[in-house]
Amino acid sequence: MTKNVSIPGLADNSREKLLWLLASATFIIFFQAYMIAPLIPSLSEIFKVSQQFTGILIPAYLIPYAVSTLFFGLLADRFLPTSIITASLLAFISISFLTATAADINQFIFWRFLTGVGSSGVIPISVALTGRLFTFEERGRPLGLLFGAMAGGAATGSTLGVAMAPHTGWRLLFVGLAILATIVLILLKLTIKQLRFPKQMTSGLTINKIVNGYYRLLAQRRGLRTYFYVFCNGVFHSGVFTWLGLYLKDNYHLTEMQIGLALMGYGLPGFFFGPVIGKAADRNGRSRLLPIGFLISAISVGLLPLHIPIWLACIFITTLSLGYDLSQPLLAGIVSDFGKHQPGQAMGLNVFMLFMGFGIGSLLFGALVPYGWAIALLTFTSFQLAISIIGFRVFKHETNKN
Repeated sequence: MTKNVSIPGLADNSREKLLWLLASATFIIFFQAYMIAPLIPSLSEIFKVSQQFTGILIPAYLIPYAVSTLFFGLLADRFLPTSIITASLLAFISISFLTATAADINQFIFWRFLTGVGSSGVIPISVALTGRLFTFEERGRPLGLLFGAMAGGAATGSTLGVAMAPHTGWRLLFVGLAILATIVLILLKLTIKQLRFPKQMTSGLTINKIVNGYYRLLAQRRGLRTYFYVFCNGVFHSGVFTWLGLYLKDNYHLTEMQIGLALMGYGLPGFFFGPVIGKAADRNGRSRLLPIGFLISAISVGLLPLHIPIWLACIFITTLSLGYDLSQPLLAGIVSDFGKHQPGQAMGLNVFMLFMGFGIGSLLFGALVPYGWAIALLTFTSFQLAISIIGFRVFKHETNKN
């Protein structure tokens, strides 16, 4: 019998196998999501449209993804979360194959829109399921693994995607990822068959219950401040990361391949040290690690306008990622605790806030770029520095006893 497990009777090796398969699916989804941005220049040439219009591929995925997480979160509180995850992963696979058939940019945008809708059930429900598999005191490591898979997928997607596309073509990239996701889905289905999850006890959903559910989450001071920080952290990191490629091109005159290699460092800390960071949160609590993560992010971006050597800029891009890995998974751990009675809805709202922050942050930073890189970077640095300083106070009670 597993000690201290949220779902009784589930052995350590069973939940670990399931966790690693969920992390694999997360890695593939983020790989595909982040391989698009570096390909925009070449895709604009292939489809003979402007880069600005081709750039619609990014919000066409992010916005429906954010909104759909609210829907999947509600379903996860009514049905088995593993059923939602497998259905969403199947949708990702099917639409990925269809994306490879796009004949023009409009079809491409349409398939990206559907991918955002269909695939958005995998990651938030996987994070919510972690709340059932692991107690709060041991939840940091598995959440660190999942968020490390996100970071690793983002890093390798933005690098390998642009490196492989000239040799394989963009269509084969989608086909290859769909095949890999199919293998993960088969293994996931086989693993789930060996497990016995208790049935969900949630009664029928009504508009009143849905509204009251969100009210309960946001009425808590702990809930409101955590979601606020999830959103702000998303604004900061997506705003900066989305435009780092152009920053590197303008300031260091790098090629697309060189930009991809420079950005690869953004996901490395989470990929290699995500579980370690999670264990530190389990052992020491989140009261210090969270604001330290915000502070590291702020300092990393604040040093970029100083006309530093490219190797040093790459280091700061890596430490920027470390700041994300010290904050976002830990925030998700808090959400999984205060939302434990409605885990799907709580985590769906968490991912909604995060991805809306991603979209808004990208737009806000882009609006500042015409005024100069120093102004844009220092404005975002000031914002993140402020929330880090306040964070030392608002998260002071987030110990490992919460």
